[in-house]
Amino acid sequence: MHQGGKTVKRILAIGLLVFLAGYAVWFAILPKEPEEGLEIGNKPPEFEMETLSGETVTLDDVKGKKVMVNFWATWCPPCEAEMPEMQKLQDEHQDELVVLAVNMTNAEKSRKDVEEFIAERNLTFPVALDKDGRVSIQYEVYSYPTTYFLDEEGSILNISRGAMTKETMEKLLEL
Repeated sequence: MHQGGKTVKRILAIGLLVFLAGYAVWFAILPKEPEEGLEIGNKPPEFEMETLSGETVTLDDVKGKKVMVNFWATWCPPCEAEMPEMQKLQDEHQDELVVLAVNMTNAEKSRKDVEEFIAERNLTFPVALDKDGRVSIQYEVYSYPTTYFLDEEGSILNISRGAMTKETMEKLLEL
């Protein structure tokens, strides 16, 4: 009987070790949700903003495509310089990319200035309005333009501060 007790303990110990090893392997290969934050590889903070067209936009709305979240203002010369490049990028990659221009509306004279800026340049990508500056604070936007490039799952691929060419945008988006 004493021998049988040792056998049962061995079987239980081996079973426990196999279970723990299996659990460790499962946990190691389990896909992990990226952390929220503003570093490359993180999920940026979610937001909800009104667009110039009166709709509401969130990051979840654009998930599934690469996304370029560009913070800008009408009075910013580098922002103005890169807008045509953003339009070309959107036109050429519309099946795989969403360009989302986030206007710093709290830093504008009026919404009408934003509407005129967009209309005069025939820009067709969505323009979200950061009316109270909350989103720009969340995204630590200290200079214009600031752009976050997201992959199809919504994680940050790259971050750029300053105006860019279409070629630079494509490179940062890995297109």
